[in-house]
Amino acid sequence: MRLIARFAEQLPDGFEVIDIYDSQTQRHALPSTDPAIDSIAARYPAALWFERKMHDDFGIRIANAFDTRPLVHHERFPAVHPMRKEFTPGKLQLAEFKPYKYEAIEGEGIFQVGVGPIHAGIIEPGHFHFSQEGEAILHLEVRHFYKYRGIEKMMEGRDPADGFAIVEKISGNESVAYQIGYLNLLAQAADTTIDENIRKYNAILLELERIAHHLTDLGFIPNDAGFGAALAFCSMLAEDTRRMLHRLAGHRFGFGAVRGETKEIDKDALKKFVAHLRSEMEFFRDWIIDIPSLWDRLDTTGRLATTDAKKYGCVGVVARASGVALDRRDEELYRAHGWRMVTQPGGDVAARFKVRLEEVFVSLDIIEAMMDFAPARMTYDALRDGSYISYVESSLGELMQYLRIEDGKIARYFARDPSFINWQALHLMMHGNIIADFPLINKSCDLSYAGSDL
Repeated sequence: MRLIARFAEQLPDGFEVIDIYDSQTQRHALPSTDPAIDSIAARYPAALWFERKMHDDFGIRIANAFDTRPLVHHERFPAVHPMRKEFTPGKLQLAEFKPYKYEAIEGEGIFQVGVGPIHAGIIEPGHFHFSQEGEAILHLEVRHFYKYRGIEKMMEGRDPADGFAIVEKISGNESVAYQIGYLNLLAQAADTTIDENIRKYNAILLELERIAHHLTDLGFIPNDAGFGAALAFCSMLAEDTRRMLHRLAGHRFGFGAVRGETKEIDKDALKKFVAHLRSEMEFFRDWIIDIPSLWDRLDTTGRLATTDAKKYGCVGVVARASGVALDRRDEELYRAHGWRMVTQPGGDVAARFKVRLEEVFVSLDIIEAMMDFAPARMTYDALRDGSYISYVESSLGELMQYLRIEDGKIARYFARDPSFINWQALHLMMHGNIIADFPLINKSCDLSYAGSDL
C-alpha cells in the first residue's frame, strides 16, 4: 500500500488518527487523556513528518518513534497545541528557547553548511543543513515550517462555501488545483455529480496552471546549470500563459476561477494561444536537446531510484521521472481528451526536465480537446454532515484534501500538498553530488514551501 496521509482530528470524546492509503482508510480512536499511537514511519518513511506534525498540532504522543523532534514548533513557538478545540487564537507568549538538533554526520574533515532560512533570491523561508566532505554532500536535512499560518484552524467553524477564499491562496503554484479539489469535496457533501461541462472548463484552467508552472521550471533548471537563455525564453512563455489564465478566469493565478460553473471564454483566442505555444515549444525542444554541455550537467545528477520513490510515496513529476506511473488524471474523462502518462526511467535532473517538457505538450492536447464545453452551473447549498476526501493532480503532483462537516459548519479541514511528501525524499538525491549542484537538483523537483507550511 502507498501511504497518502496521516493526520488527526479532535472529537467530543477523544481524538481520531486517520491513515489514508491508496487502497483503504484506517481510523484509530484515541482517549482524551494522554493520547498516543504507534509510529508507522519504519514502514512508511514519509509518515515521519505527519507524525511530528500531529504531536505539535494536537499533543498526540507517537510511541516507538525514532524522531520526536518538533516539526512546526520552532525554537520559541508558544507552548500550545493550536489544533486542539480548546485553543483559541489570542495573545501568545513565546516559549523558552529550545535548540534544535540537526541530523549531522560528524568526523575528521567533515563540516556543516547551513543554507537559509533567509535566501538571497525571491524565495520563501526554508533551511537546508548539509554535512560536507569537501564539495561532496554526505547528508542533507530539510527544515521548513517557519511561517505557520494556521490555515487548518482558520477553516474551523466556517460555512463550507466560504472555504474557497482560503484554500485558493494556500499555494500560488496550485491555486486552481486546490479550488477544483475543494469543489469536489462540496459536491460529495451535496450528494451531486459535477457536470462534465464544468469539469472540462476546470480542466482547461488546471492545464494552463500546469503549463505556467512547467515553463518556469524549464527555464530555471537550465539557468541553474549556467544556460540563462532558456530562462529568458521560457519566462516569456510563462508570462503569456499567466496572461491567458487572467483573460479566461479574471486573475493570473486563477483566484476565484472555480466555483461550480462555466464561464464564457474567447475560444478562438485560446486556440490561437495553444497553436502559438505549441510552435514555440517545438522550437525550444529542438534547441534545448541539442546542447551537449547542458546535458552533461543534467544527466545522472540528483538521481532518485524507483525503489526509493516508491518507498517514500513520491508523487507528481518527482515520481514519474523515477519511473512511477502515478497521475490522478488517469481517469476516463482525461483519457478520452488527450491525456497520456509521461514517465522517464532515469530519476535524475534530466529525467525530471524531460517529463516536464513532454507534459507541456500533453496539457496543450488536453486544452484543445476540452474546449467543447457548454454553459453549466451546479449548486452545493444543501450540504450533508460527514467526512469527505478529494484528489487532484496539481502541477506539483497528487493533492489530497479532507473535509469534515458537522452541524453545517467545517469541523476539520486538512490538506496534504504533494510537496509535503516530496520534500522528505530530497535528501535521497544528494549522495554522490556536490553542493554546487544542490540548486539544480532542488529546482528540478520544484517543491512548494507554502503548500507544506499551513
